[in-house]
Amino acid sequence: MFQKFLVGSTAMALALLSGAPAALAQEDTESRLDPVTVSAQRVEENLQDVPVSVTNISDEKLDVLKSGGADVRFLSARVPSVIAESSFGRAFPRFYIRGVGNTDFDLNASQPVSLVYDDVPYENPILKGFPVFDLEDIEVLRGPQGTLFGRNTPGGIIKFDSKKPTEEFDVYGKLAYGTYNTVEAEGAVGGRVDKVLAVRFSGLYQYRDDYVDNAYLGIDDAYEGFQEYAGRAQFLFTPFDNDFEALLNIHGRTNKSSARLFRANIIDPGSKGVGSGFDRETVYFDGLNDLYQTAWGVTLTASKSLSDSLDLTYVFGRENAQVDSVGDIDGGYGAAFLGYSGPGFIPFNSETGGSVNDLNQTTHELRLAYDNGGKLRGQTGLFLFDEYVDVTSVSYATFDLAKPIDGIATRTADTNAFAIFGSLSYDVTDKLTVSGGARFTDENKEFSVARELSPFGAGPLGPITGKVGDDQVSWDLSAVYEVTPSTNIYSRVAKGFRGPSIQGRLVFGDTVSVADSETVLSWDAGVKSDLTDWLRANAGVFYYTLSDQQLTIVGGLNNTVALFNADEGEGYGFEADLEAAPIDNLLITAGLSYNHTEIKDDLLVAPGCGAPCTILDPPVFDGNGNLLGYNISGNPFPNAPEWIANFTARYAFPIPGGELFAYTDWFYKGETNFFLYESAEFGEEGYWEGGLRFGYKSERGYEVALFGRNITDEEVLEGAIDFNNLTGFVNEPRIVGIEFSFDN
Repeated sequence: MFQKFLVGSTAMALALLSGAPAALAQEDTESRLDPVTVSAQRVEENLQDVPVSVTNISDEKLDVLKSGGADVRFLSARVPSVIAESSFGRAFPRFYIRGVGNTDFDLNASQPVSLVYDDVPYENPILKGFPVFDLEDIEVLRGPQGTLFGRNTPGGIIKFDSKKPTEEFDVYGKLAYGTYNTVEAEGAVGGRVDKVLAVRFSGLYQYRDDYVDNAYLGIDDAYEGFQEYAGRAQFLFTPFDNDFEALLNIHGRTNKSSARLFRANIIDPGSKGVGSGFDRETVYFDGLNDLYQTAWGVTLTASKSLSDSLDLTYVFGRENAQVDSVGDIDGGYGAAFLGYSGPGFIPFNSETGGSVNDLNQTTHELRLAYDNGGKLRGQTGLFLFDEYVDVTSVSYATFDLAKPIDGIATRTADTNAFAIFGSLSYDVTDKLTVSGGARFTDENKEFSVARELSPFGAGPLGPITGKVGDDQVSWDLSAVYEVTPSTNIYSRVAKGFRGPSIQGRLVFGDTVSVADSETVLSWDAGVKSDLTDWLRANAGVFYYTLSDQQLTIVGGLNNTVALFNADEGEGYGFEADLEAAPIDNLLITAGLSYNHTEIKDDLLVAPGCGAPCTILDPPVFDGNGNLLGYNISGNPFPNAPEWIANFTARYAFPIPGGELFAYTDWFYKGETNFFLYESAEFGEEGYWEGGLRFGYKSERGYEVALFGRNITDEEVLEGAIDFNNLTGFVNEPRIVGIEFSFDN
């Protein structure tokens, strides 16, 4: 496979370089495309010069994609090789890059994709759902990272950078109203207060009415509403002219919303996707559904210029969160043993809840950067990480009208990590730059879990304690070569790792599971080219192998979460980004990715579904003919579609005092498998989803627009639960509305 990768890399490079002479020969005319600046390597650089597969979302595109009350999951399929989903709704997003992710729904699950907010990595998925507002841009870095900043990560990084306090007075605001009384209000104000202090205050309010009826209890408009508040206050201190600055960032959110709606038997036996009897605005619950979340944090970033060539940066982060959530997991009412159930056959009732009583994360990062303007530059740093999570899981006796708790388990997890990292870049010639970096990480986790009450009458258990740890060296090497002033080619090889994981849900089980560290070796090669003054095209290929791949069995007959390691996982494919302005006032962007993923472990056996699904993998039996499970070697990774595509188009018609504009955006998400095993039911066929926007923008910065999200009202599965019945959860509905904004 590696030979195929090299052949493909060479072929792609040659094909793209065939356009280089044309790019070189173009006239020295002003480009219609704005340069894109990224900080993927901790310095401000033109995206075209960075030897990493990276995509940037900013400006109007970012505002459009997150409109209509969207949360951070709007990034799913809007960037090549990126997927986001959640079985907790707005509170607990899970991200996948190039197929690398984790389907584990547990409240202290380890995730291989890092989200970095204003230089602070957010480890727990509860933190990763922080609302998106008042941002400068979002950068997606694909492949292993860790030699430049933050946490080690095998999958990649999604980096969010807030707009910072400015020298001049700055104010903007936005108010939108749409379907289901969806309201979104966002604004910011800031500027310099005096010689040593500049400030910026920003906030977000999102609201939607409940619009889904509970037909079983006869309650109209019972679910799917939300009310979200978020804010950020920033204070920039510059007491010593340009030699020192410190930025204090205080931020927080509250989220009161429905938990994820699990809908019983919305999948037809033998087929994928939403079944024929599905009604988006109706469910049949006999259980509870609610979610409440709070989070707040403080970030301090201080930088000091030690000399003309040395800069010192310190980043402190403290994040805290609490969550209470409860949901009707079987997605219906009754149970077979009670003599009634619906919709469809429900073998037993299930209603569970989870509370994060305390989540606190503390990080320290110290970086020293060297750059004297010569051929050699680099940086080194230290990183400290500490996270404590206290979780309570409960089960309810749904068939009892009083809904008493019949199962309780408590657990705590404490993770500590220390890392030292460094990187160097050297200009071999005016056209060739090589870079290399290394990182040493020492990580340890302590875990304790106890069952106080069992829904099955098993009695108390524990506490069961465990401790896992590992230390690893990760590294990367890269090169970028300027073929022409407008075309660069690059290559990169990197090793990354994810530390060991430990997990146990004793409400429904009796054991704690452990997965050893996984490591990844990843190869990238690509071309970044401004082909003409109106066309920019970036493309790359990749290949990676995961050794001791961490996988999670979720659901199944016993609704358990169990960790284990596969011998190997493999992925390869390509990514492409395009930006074009072929005529005045028209801007087009497009992205495309192909990701082949495969679990490679001939002896790997995983349990199948508890629901009546049709498993397509070969069964495995013991010597007595008892079913052990199914051989999943050769299967794709869960939630890893092969094809992702997206595009946007904006056309403006200038008029006196401003412009009229039309904007459309679309994405395609290919066929997706939800679990480790393959079945005829638990997945989704490929589909398109898009948005439209029409409006007027004045030269003074005012804008009014009509917008639509999911304008074709697609009804598709985003995930499923497999232990009880053919349960699924679905995408966001069509939202149509009007928006007014100003920016001065």
